[in-house]
Amino acid sequence: MDYLIALLPALFWGSVVLINVKVGGGPYNQILGTTIGAFIIGILLFIFGDVEFTFRTIIIGMISGAFWALGQGFQLRSVDLIGVSLTMPISTGLQLLGTTLFSAAFLGEWDTGTQVALGLTGLVLLIIGVIFTSVQKKGSTSSGNSKKFGQAIPILLISTVGYVVYVVIGQVFGVEGWDALFPQSIGMVIGGVILSFKHKPSVKYTTFNLLPGIVWALGNMFLFISQPKVGVGTSFSFSQMLVIVSTLGGIFLLGEQKTKRQMTFIWIGIVLIIIAAFIIGFAKG
Repeated sequence: MDYLIALLPALFWGSVVLINVKVGGGPYNQILGTTIGAFIIGILLFIFGDVEFTFRTIIIGMISGAFWALGQGFQLRSVDLIGVSLTMPISTGLQLLGTTLFSAAFLGEWDTGTQVALGLTGLVLLIIGVIFTSVQKKGSTSSGNSKKFGQAIPILLISTVGYVVYVVIGQVFGVEGWDALFPQSIGMVIGGVILSFKHKPSVKYTTFNLLPGIVWALGNMFLFISQPKVGVGTSFSFSQMLVIVSTLGGIFLLGEQKTKRQMTFIWIGIVLIIIAAFIIGFAKG
């Protein structure tokens, strides 16, 4: 049962972008609605949860949440350009790469030879997996799809910065766990408003997109529930299986077209990313 709970973040987080696309509204309605949805869960945790706040928890939590909104907002812009099934493996891989390198370089998570060997092996597999999942159709180098892919890469790099800061700033300042969730949700909704207000998001589609925000927040809760039961490394690794849910959901639920060759590379890439996530999780201890 504990391991089933540890798999729920992957199911919930992998579903978020699928729900965003399904309910529609474009990236700016999607990011505003998603952050408001997460804020609703944050309020409920504040009212009914046993949490304690300090000035540091509030400030760092809000900064962390605002950077999450940046990461999610730009990820949704990439989805709008190149689709879920191409965006999510690349985005997940870049996030793993960024957080792992930062943790190893600045937080000293790799302090033994075995951890360094495992970590480097995981990173190599991760990079190969990302390359495999981003394989384009043959003869598409001059097509509009190739141009959109080129436009999406810098957007995904900005998204990665947002997600990495969201994760590591809490580690750096020791602001993590249940106490950080409500301040993070405040930062998320502030970030969502800043990203979307110039684009005049509609009330209708913003309301529709409350659901993925609620789903994301529930996934976050299950991650915190599972960590003391199965360990941080295992729960982290399991959560990265979201790439399976989102990528295959984009193909089979949203109908994103792939050639047989692309599907082969996508399957191999997903497997490599999952293996890399587990290796990196073990390296983290």
